[in-house]
Amino acid sequence: MADFEKLKQNVMDLLQEQQIKLGYQRETVRLYYPLESLNHLLGTAVGNAKMKELLKEFREQARELGGLRFSQKEERFCVIVPPEGAEYVVREMPENLFLKGLVELVSSHGVTLEQAQDYFHKFSEHVEERRMDDEFDLLLYFPEGVPDSYYYCLKQEGEHVLYHRFMKEDYDSFGFQEYRE
Repeated sequence: MADFEKLKQNVMDLLQEQQIKLGYQRETVRLYYPLESLNHLLGTAVGNAKMKELLKEFREQARELGGLRFSQKEERFCVIVPPEGAEYVVREMPENLFLKGLVELVSSHGVTLEQAQDYFHKFSEHVEERRMDDEFDLLLYFPEGVPDSYYYCLKQEGEHVLYHRFMKEDYDSFGFQEYRE
């Protein structure tokens, strides 16, 4: 049985993140998912054809997001959320104060990784931190999932800190390299 609630929550989280960054717009939004990510969210291990069927079921389970549509190119799926979905998120989801503050912080010129670390610690005394090699400098997440269950990979780029957030399962499957002494 597919976990449609987890996928619905992820779609809503992504819409909310977009609204925090860009402001609310009553518009159609396209969200792209690799097949592997959809399988992580749904708790399944299916191929493209079965995923198409599951997404049709998901549309029925997530009616409050409007008439969702889908497209696919190879193993990448697009969830097309109509304006009603964006409106539902802004109207019904509680404000994510943690994410709102993080976006404000990293939007500032001159912010450092240390300031980002301090910001996470303002929300919980339980923050997992790992130095990374290659693509990112630092991984931060809340092991207890509060106030947020995503894994944040941060990179210092000159006078700015950039972040990417991942579900734990996606972070694990991407095989990012953590720093080894």
